[in-house]
Amino acid sequence: MRDVFDLPHENDDRDFICYDCPPTRMELHPGPPDFGVPAAGEPTHAVSLVCDDIEATVEELRAKGIGFRGEPRDEGWGKVIVMVLPGGVEMVVYEPSD
Repeated sequence: MRDVFDLPHENDDRDFICYDCPPTRMELHPGPPDFGVPAAGEPTHAVSLVCDDIEATVEELRAKGIGFRGEPRDEGWGKVIVMVLPGGVEMVVYEPSD
């Protein structure tokens, strides 16, 4: 994935890779996420977008017509929510804990 996207990356470990994509960071995790986003089958990659302020991000995106499942919830390592894009594509948005 790192070689295909050819984007600047911050983290290149065995578990996942983080891409610097201002104004966000994109993370690719192997396998389906634990937040109820349906996987199409194995192998899969979960694409997550990272933000600095999840409440402000959700408010801004909702104003643009983007849907979310529920409200952000604290998972200990960060606040997370599932975003529902046009066409029903779901992906995780989260704000990491300090």
